Amino acid sequence: MSKIERAIISVTDKTGSVDFAKSLSKFRVEILSTGGTARILRDGGIEVTDISDYTGFPEMMDGRVKTLHPKVHGGLLCIRDNAEHVKMMKEHGVKPIDMVVVNLYQFEKAVSKEGVTLDEAIENIDIGGPSMLRSSAKNFKFVTVIVDPADYEIVLKEMEETGGETTLKTRFRLARKVFELTNQYDGAISRYLDKIEL
Repeated sequence: MSKIERAIISVTDKTGSVDFAKSLSKFRVEILSTGGTARILRDGGIEVTDISDYTGFPEMMDGRVKTLHPKVHGGLLCIRDNAEHVKMMKEHGVKPIDMVVVNLYQFEKAVSKEGVTLDEAIENIDIGGPSMLRSSAKNFKFVTVIVDPADYEIVLKEMEETGGETTLKTRFRLARKVFELTNQYDGAISRYLDKIEL
């Protein structure tokens, strides 16, 4: 893998995210972000590009649609050593995205609140987050994906040791964590919906 040059950070659990982004900035990583995360990073003095500016397409439908865009998923799913993929990226102005730092809307926490309605529960089902995580994890050969703030230090240590890269072994381990998380997440949604009678 080559040096990490571009990262998306969009987190519900913002623990350590500002310090992590500051460390990425030292490696000259371009940081893309959304909504509340972008605000917190800017407040922390970090230069951030909003996803809507990056894609040229506004966040819409109360935030339901913001990262579901070919410039995001093309940048994540591109096989970097496939000449046809690289050609298509150039033709369509898609840049590679080398790192994704995402954790999901807290669905289980939301539905555990007394009196929560089905509509409220539905709005706490994350769509863009799992989509980016799955795209990144599928392409772990080229993309570093982080779902757990506990992994920030490990990734930064590797980047220090390699001049801004991560190892395939680490990327594979992090990809497995993604599929464990999305499996649990979908399970929680399924169990909740099983209890609902319409």
